[in-house]
Formats: sequence, C-alpha cells, structure tokens
Amino acid sequence: MFTTFRRSRLVRGAAVLSVLAVAASGCDGSGFTPGGGGGDDSPETTAAAVVKAKVTANVTAGATGVPVNTVLKVAAADGTLTSVTVSSKAGAVPGRIVGGERWVAGARLEPGARYRIRAVATSSDGSTVESLTPFTTQALGLDQQTYPSVAPLQGETVGVGMPVIVHFDVPVTNKAAFERNMKVTATPAQAGSWRWVSDHEAHWRPQAYWKAGTKVHVAVDVNSVPAGNGVFGQEDRELDFKIGDAHIYKVNAKTHQMKVFSNGKLLRTLPITTGKEGFTTRSGVKVIMEKFATKRMNSETVGIARGSSEAYDIDDVRWAMRLTSSGEFIHAAPWSVGSQGVANVSHGCTGMSTENAGWLYSMSRRGDVVQYVGTTRPMEPDNGYGDWNISWADYQAASAL
Repeated sequence: MFTTFRRSRLVRGAAVLSVLAVAASGCDGSGFTPGGGGGDDSPETTAAAVVKAKVTANVTAGATGVPVNTVLKVAAADGTLTSVTVSSKAGAVPGRIVGGERWVAGARLEPGARYRIRAVATSSDGSTVESLTPFTTQALGLDQQTYPSVAPLQGETVGVGMPVIVHFDVPVTNKAAFERNMKVTATPAQAGSWRWVSDHEAHWRPQAYWKAGTKVHVAVDVNSVPAGNGVFGQEDRELDFKIGDAHIYKVNAKTHQMKVFSNGKLLRTLPITTGKEGFTTRSGVKVIMEKFATKRMNSETVGIARGSSEAYDIDDVRWAMRLTSSGEFIHAAPWSVGSQGVANVSHGCTGMSTENAGWLYSMSRRGDVVQYVGTTRPMEPDNGYGDWNISWADYQAASAL
C-alpha cells in the first residue's frame, strides 16, 4: 500500500521594520533626525517553491526473479498520476488509476519475461515527470505450472445435471487460493458450490438441477496464482455454455422400465434390461458423460478376463451413452430384446432395442440425468459425474473456502 504525502514549502519574507525619525530639542534649539531621513515600508513578495512529483513502484528497477504472482502497483506523491503502461513481449499488463494517486494492475505476470513500467505524473506547476522501471520475472518450467482444462466446452449445450469440471495437470495444494479465483455465474442466478474431488480436479454444481435455458459463464482466473509447492497457475480460462431442456430418465431395475421425461412431461416408457446377478447395475443419480454412435465393448475393460464364460468383445455396439467411468452405458442390445421389460441379463449396462436406443440417443446430450432405483448397489459419487449422489451439506463442506 502506498501513502501519498503532500508537502509545501513556504518561504517566509522577513519583515522590514521602518525606524521612524524622532525629532529631539537640544539646548541650543537645533533639530536632529537619526538615520538621516524618513523611513519607507518595502514588503517582500511571498512565493511557494514548486515540488516535483515523485513516482514509485512496488518492484525495483533492474530487479530479476520477480514472483509471477506479484500484483504491480504504482503511486505518485506530490503530483497526479496521469498514465501507466506495463509492456513486455509476453503481453501488456492491464490496470487502472485510482484517485489520480495510484495504479493497480488487473492481471498477474508471466514467467521469464522482461517488463517495463512507464509511469507519467504531473507536478503542481503542470510539468511532467516520467519514471521507467524495467524488471524480469522468475522463470518456471512446465512442472512448476498447472494448466486448467474445463468442461463443458465453449458454446456447448448440456443437460441439467452437468457439473462444471476443472482438471489441473499438475497438483493443486493451495486450493483456497485457486477457488477464490474460480467463478461460475448463472443467468438466472442459482446457488452452487465448488467441491474438490482431488488435488487435480474440482467440480461445481448448483444446489438443485440447473434450470432449463440457463446461461452459464465460467472464469478460471488462476494464471500465476500460487498452487502450492512452488507451482503456479499456467493460464486463465473463460467460457460460456447453455443448459438445454430438462431431460430426466427414470430407470427401475425391478420393473425393467425406463420413463423418459422432458421438461417434466413423460414422453415414453421403454422396456429395458439391467445388470444380472454378479454384475448389478448401480442405483443412484448418473449423468450422461459422452455419446458414441458406435462403440467397441470388450469385457476386459471392466475386469472380465478373456476366456471367461462371461467374456465378450463386440465391435459395433450402437447408440452407446456412457454413464460411469467404470463402464456402465445405455446402448442398443438387440441380442436381449426378449428379456427387455422382463428380466435383467446384462453385465451392468442398460440395454434396449436398437429403435428405442436410437430415439433416446437422438434427443440426449451430455449432462442429461438418469436416475436408477431397484438395486442394492449404490452409485459412487466420483464414478463419473456422480456429484448428485452427495448431499448438499456434504458438497459444500468439500469446498476449500
């Protein structure tokens, strides 16, 4: 913080005293005037000396290894700060002048860059003072910087269950500092919270499912913010996405049915099959993570060894939509049509006819909600986008703030 000192000097003129002549009467009767004549007042003009403005910055000229999280500040004393520019090959640093006395940067610095602060202030007599402050920031390797990847993508339309996901490629241990610089703004406004899944990942979700049609802005302004252990944020990320229609699919593993709702209206009830004994489908709230018009499905990817009686390897499963990281999908299963609506015969996925799967696939998007009941196996909160399986109180408690 800078304190501006305003000082003035007053040159005081010495008063000139006039000695008045006093007439004296001698014995001889003659007159005498001391000093040889009458006095005359001559006041001296008072003038204020001009004090030149002084400009200071919170970095020293010629400094090296300046931390990248430094927020540059410039101040003027005995004058008015009129302009400040901070330039480098890494890009200019924005900022603003406050009250004519100080300038504060609006962004942090880039690593291994040469900067120059040029500040101009005006003195009380109208003359200008220029200050140049060159400096160099600390150099950082890639292992000292963490890059944020964000989902959803810019311009994407997603379902009402989609969390905001920020993944960091290098661990973040100073989570509070990062979270203070990560903002989600919804229109219309909806209460929400961050939850740190790990040192590499944070999720944000509203308290209840998103409202259909919501517009969302995400700002992850972590560039050069200390992440802990000598690591800093590598880049800022900003994006906008939109929430589409409220698609909620309700699956009952006991009745072998899926009810498909859009904006609260029941569109269809589909016969389905879920996981058989030993491969029980999870109950809880799942969210569609990704879609594939065709996908190869191999049992080895879910822990079923090649050569097992339960092994499978199907090249072209149609209309597949992932629900968990562990391998649960909704997909076309023409081989089990006879059991759909009647029995659970899958290895954990939700199978339906090719026609029904194609219809559902065409209307679905990432972030749509699929709610499962009817089994004793619970959905894990971190098995995909399982955020809705955590109570709101516990979700908030997983924030770093």
